[in-house]
Amino acid sequence: MGVVTKLADAFLFVFFLLTAVLAPLFDAQSCLPETFFPKSLVDLKDWYSVEYGDYIVAEKPGFFVGLIWLELLFQWPLSLLNLYAVVTGAAWFPTTCLIYGASVLGSMAAIIGELVTSGRASETLLMVYYPFLGLAVLAILRGLLSRSSVRSTPTSAKGLASRKKRA
Repeated sequence: MGVVTKLADAFLFVFFLLTAVLAPLFDAQSCLPETFFPKSLVDLKDWYSVEYGDYIVAEKPGFFVGLIWLELLFQWPLSLLNLYAVVTGAAWFPTTCLIYGASVLGSMAAIIGELVTSGRASETLLMVYYPFLGLAVLAILRGLLSRSSVRSTPTSAKGLASRKKRA
């Protein structure tokens, strides 16, 4: 299980790094004034939305702007924490990974649901979003599988004593 966990952590590290960089520089353009960003970043976002036909990024519907705020205020700080946790091997990584994955899964479900049901999304555009859905599931599994390997019985003398009193 150790090799699989390390491989999952490597994939997730790249995912968290992408979020840490892209959220404030690219995604934030959907909910903050363009004047906050260098022209080259605005041009990059415009090129992307035209090249991939990403009408959601171009049109900025209300639900999408709300999801970007969720990303900036909740998911982005968690991605920074998770980067730190992967590098240092922090014991709380499974918990923050699970929380992050569940949040991203909800966001991706809303976005992909819109893309699929609208009939406006190309296969290429869907292929841009599907990896984020998969990585969200990986983050959830990483959090759940790590937690299932933790022993549920108390190991300290105080914990054992309190358990005996209850029995």
